[in-house]
Amino acid sequence: MSLFPLRKSSPQSKVPESAVSTPVPPKVTAAHPLDTVTGGAFSAPTSGERAARIREWLSTDPSLEQMNEVFKELSHRDRGAAKPLKEKLDELKRQKSQEQIGVEWAQKAQALLNHSRLNLADALGWQRDAARAGAPLSREPLASLKQALAERVKAIEDLQHRVQVEREAAVLIAQRIEVLSTKPWREAQHSTETLRGDVAHWQQQASALMQDTQWPSVEVKFPPMLEASRNQLQLVWDAFEAALNQTVAADANPQAPLPAVPVWADELRAARGIDAAVPAEKAAHDAQAAQEKKTRVAADLDKALTVLERELAEGHGKATPKAAADVRAVLKAQGRFLSAEQEARAHAALSQAGELEGWQRWRADQLREELVAKAELLLQAPEGQRMGGRKMQETLRSLRDQWKTTDQGGQSNQALWKRFDEACTEAHKVVETWLAQVRQQADAHKAQRMAIVEELKAWTSAHAESTDWKAQVRALQAFSERWREAGHLSEKAFADIQPVWKDVMHKAHARLEAAQAESTARRRALIEEAVALGAAPMLRIDAVKALQQRWQAEAHAVPLERKHEQKLWEAFRQPIDEAFARKSTEREKASAALNEHDQRVLDASRALEAASASGDAQQIRVAMAELEAALAGQPVVAPVAKAVAATKPQDQAAAEAAAPETHAVAEVVTEAASSEQSAEPAVTAAPAVQPKKLVAMRGDDRPGMKKAEPAGRDVRRNDRPGDRRDGAPGRPDARGGRDARNTGAAPMRDQRDWREDREPRGPRLGDAAFRAQRQAIESAQASLRKLAAQAHGEVLTQLMGAWEQRDAQLVPTVQALGPRLTPALRTAWVAAVSKSAGVLAGETLLRLEMAAEVPTPAEHLSDRRMLQLQLLTRRNAASPTETWGEDVAKVLASPFDAAVARRLQNVLKVLLKR
Repeated sequence: MSLFPLRKSSPQSKVPESAVSTPVPPKVTAAHPLDTVTGGAFSAPTSGERAARIREWLSTDPSLEQMNEVFKELSHRDRGAAKPLKEKLDELKRQKSQEQIGVEWAQKAQALLNHSRLNLADALGWQRDAARAGAPLSREPLASLKQALAERVKAIEDLQHRVQVEREAAVLIAQRIEVLSTKPWREAQHSTETLRGDVAHWQQQASALMQDTQWPSVEVKFPPMLEASRNQLQLVWDAFEAALNQTVAADANPQAPLPAVPVWADELRAARGIDAAVPAEKAAHDAQAAQEKKTRVAADLDKALTVLERELAEGHGKATPKAAADVRAVLKAQGRFLSAEQEARAHAALSQAGELEGWQRWRADQLREELVAKAELLLQAPEGQRMGGRKMQETLRSLRDQWKTTDQGGQSNQALWKRFDEACTEAHKVVETWLAQVRQQADAHKAQRMAIVEELKAWTSAHAESTDWKAQVRALQAFSERWREAGHLSEKAFADIQPVWKDVMHKAHARLEAAQAESTARRRALIEEAVALGAAPMLRIDAVKALQQRWQAEAHAVPLERKHEQKLWEAFRQPIDEAFARKSTEREKASAALNEHDQRVLDASRALEAASASGDAQQIRVAMAELEAALAGQPVVAPVAKAVAATKPQDQAAAEAAAPETHAVAEVVTEAASSEQSAEPAVTAAPAVQPKKLVAMRGDDRPGMKKAEPAGRDVRRNDRPGDRRDGAPGRPDARGGRDARNTGAAPMRDQRDWREDREPRGPRLGDAAFRAQRQAIESAQASLRKLAAQAHGEVLTQLMGAWEQRDAQLVPTVQALGPRLTPALRTAWVAAVSKSAGVLAGETLLRLEMAAEVPTPAEHLSDRRMLQLQLLTRRNAASPTETWGEDVAKVLASPFDAAVARRLQNVLKVLLKR
């Protein structure tokens, strides 16, 4: 049942039926101007429909201006629907960019094709650079230009190959002519026509090569090579034809001179019957020359053979071919002058060298095949496992260096080289892409650094008159951090831009460095003042404080480098610290010999610490009283206090253990004072006049206006001038309250000094004694608080035990339960425990928890809220804070329950301590 009636509807809340039934006209939204253009994309209700209509509209190939306008309007409303339009615009932009790049590279390719001399490196580099720049090589006209360049490059390479073939053919024809010169002249004459035709045919082919349209584009080494072969062949043929004609003429005319060809000349001499014997002197001379020739040739052969045999013995593959070639040259040129043993030795060494060369060739081919396999595997790896650009570059460089090493000293393998070069070229595309990215990043990093430089210049100009040095230091440090984090540059680019940055940074630091130099000079002057103050016989604290304030002001105004500032600060602080240390030493020497008062305080402090360690509340109070007496310079009160403590009853000691420590200390001090007074002669005092109890008076509750209080004086806590009437601390020199002025009270300055009312203070303590007594009092107070909490918990446990056992004798005393409990309430609790258990009302514990302001278990929260609402409606009913004692008695009169006991104990912990 609800305790409160429902709120009646107000007249304003009633709405006429006609107003309810009248429909609200829908809000009409004007159509977007571009909605009809896009087929209703702007008026579509959902994002998906808008995107679909945008795609349909894009299929109609709208103009670029319309797409830009629609994207500008639609992107602010729905980015998802504008995404297809953005992709289309990006695609058109890329196409436009590729078209521009295509035109540029088409012009470069056309320029290469139009040039009469085509450089093969430029032609091959065009395709690589165009692909790197992103040109569409698969589209026209770049596809046709690419094909044209490839065909022209192939034609040039074929022409160069033909030049090499013709050169070899010229050598073969010359060798045929040389061989014919060693045979009979009639056989040579018989083959003359064939040779003449071959020589003429070769000359025609050489002329055809030189007349080819691609001849200007061949490498520069090929034209001289072909011309030299042509001249040499023509020279050999002319000499052969002249010698043959001379031989024919000498055969027909015995008087004609003999030809220069030795074989043909000997043949003609034999035909003429001329004796070939030479004179004896000439024969002897020739024999001596032949012997010298044989000796020289033998020495040359022996030298060449020694080198070859040494290389073969050491297994040097690179130098072996050259040594074998030297031996072959000696055999070919001077073989007729060698002995059979020398010739056999030479042929044995050459055969061994040939075997070694064959093995080297086979091993080199094996190594080349391995390198080809490694190069081809570079691009066969999966896409995600391929090498990066830098690692790919290093790998390719290593493979090419290994190939060069393999080719040294051995015959090359063109087929394997072609495969290897193609694989490396294909893999190098990854390096080219990476290099392009690196260059792009380097350009971006360089632009970023130049932007930082320009920004620093602008900052320097803007802060040319600023004196906020801390802000400038922070800003310059931020610039330095940005410069360090601006990205990587190559060594050359960094070397170019670093001097610019240093110059700009130096200009930005110029004013700051000047201010720091001036600040350093001022601080050195302050250090000199500190040295003078520290060296003075009398240390002036006010001057030291003023000097330190000046230093702090200077340090806050101009910041210095941390290490430099720390060194200056240490130099400034050292003389002052030494002066204070000297003063402390003197003070310690002065206080080294403790006087009697300090010694007594130290002994009392040690006794109080020992009592705190013992855990006995009574001993702690007695020791605190002794310490208070020692501080005040009073006589020893320990025997009297101990005697008083011995006469106290057991229950009073327990009650004092549960009471707060401040009351305990005050009580012991009061007892000690009363004991001292009892020892002195009794002084008769006039009996105090009992004030007449007022039954009725006028209701004026202002301070000083109550009849029960003396007028003309503010009622203050502890009657001290320093306490304000609102409970807040005041000043001793403050004026009197407004009420005091209105009632004619004397002002504060006319009253007696409040210092006369305070207790007399004992002699001044030394540093050691003061610290010892303060530490001992703090430790004692903490121990008393701990003991009081323990005693309070034991008292509540005893009360719960009395309730559980229904034993009134176990209920603690009034003193033990605390000052909040009156004897009447304890009597009610004893009676509740003594009588038989009754039924506990449901709201009793809730009232107790409300009075103590402790939390209620979760299952009873709704009941507590309901009780609070009910209490608001009960006028003139006692609040839970007024009836908590009776409510506790009701709980004690009910049957014992562990859960209820825990809730009651939590409540009493709070209520009995207040």
